[in-house]
Amino acid sequence: MKIVIIGDGKVGHKLTIQLSEENYDVVLIDQNEGKLKEALNQLDILCITGDGADAKVQKEAGVPGADLVVACASTDELNMLSCLLAKRLGAKHTIARVRNPIYYQQIDLLKEDLRLSMAVNPAAFEISRSILLPDTAKVETFMKGKVEMVEFIVKERSHLGGVSLAELYRKFQIKVLVCAVRRGSEVIIPNGDFVIHDGDRLHIVASHKYIEEFFHLIGKRKEPKNILVCGGGKVGYYLAKQLLGLGMQVKIIEQDWKKCEDLCDQLPKATIICGNAADHDLLIEEGIEQADALVSLTGMDEENIILALFAKTKGVVNEDGRAQLVEELGIDLIVSAKTATADAIMSYVRARQNSLKNVNVESMYQLVGGRVEALEFIIKEKTEYTDIPFKDLELKPNNLIACIGRKRQIIIPDGDESIQVGDSVVIVTTQKKVKDITDILAEQ
Repeated sequence: MKIVIIGDGKVGHKLTIQLSEENYDVVLIDQNEGKLKEALNQLDILCITGDGADAKVQKEAGVPGADLVVACASTDELNMLSCLLAKRLGAKHTIARVRNPIYYQQIDLLKEDLRLSMAVNPAAFEISRSILLPDTAKVETFMKGKVEMVEFIVKERSHLGGVSLAELYRKFQIKVLVCAVRRGSEVIIPNGDFVIHDGDRLHIVASHKYIEEFFHLIGKRKEPKNILVCGGGKVGYYLAKQLLGLGMQVKIIEQDWKKCEDLCDQLPKATIICGNAADHDLLIEEGIEQADALVSLTGMDEENIILALFAKTKGVVNEDGRAQLVEELGIDLIVSAKTATADAIMSYVRARQNSLKNVNVESMYQLVGGRVEALEFIIKEKTEYTDIPFKDLELKPNNLIACIGRKRQIIIPDGDESIQVGDSVVIVTTQKKVKDITDILAEQ
């Protein structure tokens, strides 16, 4: 599968690394020759220096014969124009990163006219899902939102330390599954004998109903109502719009007067404050101590970290920052726009790669800093593993079949369950390059 990436920025570079590691045929286009030399030294890819919206450059990169062109340069206009040109030249599929609210509001029309296969802007969606489940550090969704995988940090007050997973399932009698655990630097795909320790980061999979019930049973459920957003940029706008649609009260602090005026017009139900979110007196005055969540989206990682730490001292949930650093500082959630975007595109790439096989990768997420992957497969026809009870289906170590979607039913499988044609199947694995369920089966 030949993939051309336009733009060696944060998203483009991360995506190039992931695709290169999976041995896709990757060509990277960027105008910065120095950045391309660095990428060329690190990765087994072809680099072309030039403007991604230039037909000559696209032809040199092999766009006319490409299976996919991904435009993730710095401007939406360049991305959409590049994709339109790529389609005209003969690329089979195109993806554009689109962030401007004006464009995204009419994305369905643009996708049709520009013949885009996909337009991505997922960061706000990831944050909003996490706010809806405030006890979690991260939320991913499968089966068109019917199944959620959440990351939950075990703390002393949860009283889960010292409890085995088998005991946990017997005690609560609800359909949830702990499918991956991070303990310090160790990553574990657990079985029923696994004993939970305080400080463990559990990845739990279930339907939204049972996830909520689980947190209610361990005494950690609180409905978020008042959200304070620091920063009125593109992600802040999309996030506020989603939260307002869910009936929450949203207050945005933004120091750019023009942005404040635009936000007032675009989000009439939100409260817009023109001021510097780094001013702690302003945060207190605007009710940080009464807020259920603070989302720091100022565009500066350092400022986001400071704001989140300040909010933590006031007992507020926090978002965003630099992942490896802020985890140690006790910040609840880190959302990386580049990771969310790259993961969404990788999910699409996997789906295209497997579309002609008997299974299809519908979605894919990376967990625990990329050391674990959760993949959703759709079973299109009978295979060597369909209709075989799981107790007779041996998996390779560090692999787990987490859940099954069958018609409108969500199944947390036991030993008597089996995979059937038409099922959606979520697997969790520490293996890389899993493209079929057969890849996780032990050799007989």
